[in-house]
Amino acid sequence: MKTAYIFSGQGAQTVGMGKDLYENSPAAKAVFDKADEILGWSVSDVCFNGPAEKLTETKYCQVAIYTTSMACLAYYREKNGGDPDEVIGCAGLSLGEYSALAAAGFFSFEEGLKLLEKRALFMDEACRATNGGMASILAGDPAVIAEVCAECDIDVANLNCPGQIVISGEKDGVAKACAMLKEKGVKRALPLNVAGAFHSRLMASAGEKLRGPLAETQVAAPAIPVAQNFTGKFENDPAVIKENLAGQVAGSVRWEECVRAMIAAGAEQFVEFGPGNVLTGLVKRTDATKQLVNINKI
Repeated sequence: MKTAYIFSGQGAQTVGMGKDLYENSPAAKAVFDKADEILGWSVSDVCFNGPAEKLTETKYCQVAIYTTSMACLAYYREKNGGDPDEVIGCAGLSLGEYSALAAAGFFSFEEGLKLLEKRALFMDEACRATNGGMASILAGDPAVIAEVCAECDIDVANLNCPGQIVISGEKDGVAKACAMLKEKGVKRALPLNVAGAFHSRLMASAGEKLRGPLAETQVAAPAIPVAQNFTGKFENDPAVIKENLAGQVAGSVRWEECVRAMIAAGAEQFVEFGPGNVLTGLVKRTDATKQLVNINKI
């Protein structure tokens, strides 16, 4: 069966994630142990025991979800003797793109972890230096949402699936946009409990800081095509992939376009690796005919 691999993003974290994998799968345990060794602190302890407040912090959350997602993939490949189906593409939501790129062989698990640790630090710094917020807009016209965002001087952060768009920017601007959109008939505008304005211009400094570490990262052309958030398209050129990773920090996440690119490439099944089932839910709302699998527990 033609399969697409998808990887969880920030917000999917939950205390206890990966613990049963660690205890029952040698391959998954090796991923967590390697991450603890590289980071110099126990990301496995934060994943397994929290507390939730610590696990939610950007500097812990991103590497925790990446490690858990890669442990899920390691367990899946261990159990099946490799990739059991024809993998036609990979993608991940925001930080999940790093898991997708590691799965595709663009960089090693270790290189991806080091890079993501810096990304999380730079984004955390940008969050602390600004007063940003985000909101989820349901059942709104994308053109109207974009127009209101421009008027309120904020940005469209995520185009997740039909009927779900996330906006991001200065808190006052987000609040103003939510009020305006409700007046224009939007079904729901829900403020999100996040640390800052991810995927907005307020993250531009983090994207620029990331260019240095990206330039130093050892990479190869991916063995599996990867659909990138920044363009919503498959990219193969390592230089372009790196540039898109830098742009992704402050750019819109074109998740629906990534999903549609994988469907166009022939994907019949989507397998989500990592905590939760957010992404398979978004795929279902994009195309309900596809088979969906979640790999997050034994």
